[in-house]
Amino acid sequence: MKIEHFQAKGAPTPGGSYSHGVVSHGLLYTCGMGPSDPITGKNVEGGIVEQTRQTLKNLQAILAEQGAVFADVIKVTAHLQEVNRDFAAYDLVYQEFFTAPFPVRTTVGSDLDNILVEIDLIVAL
Repeated sequence: MKIEHFQAKGAPTPGGSYSHGVVSHGLLYTCGMGPSDPITGKNVEGGIVEQTRQTLKNLQAILAEQGAVFADVIKVTAHLQEVNRDFAAYDLVYQEFFTAPFPVRTTVGSDLDNILVEIDLIVAL
């Protein structure tokens, strides 16, 4: 069984000991990605809209490294710091990147460290 770990150009440098993605059995699993600017390494300013948009741009860089696009995504897991307050705005930005038919998705409230959103993906290659 072949397992390929990789770091993606254009995505923020990992803040710990993890890979941006792992490919195995025709699937890409991404790390949990947040709203860090890949150039400055700092979280983008603003609220859930700006942070969700940057998070999805970061994931887009990971997908591109494997020749994938958002239409290839089969599962999304999203963590929101304030799920009740931010879900509607998060979902609107989400629809800028994903179109019907949408992948399956789990969105939960989580205690995040100084960010409002973190998302990871499972992608069919």
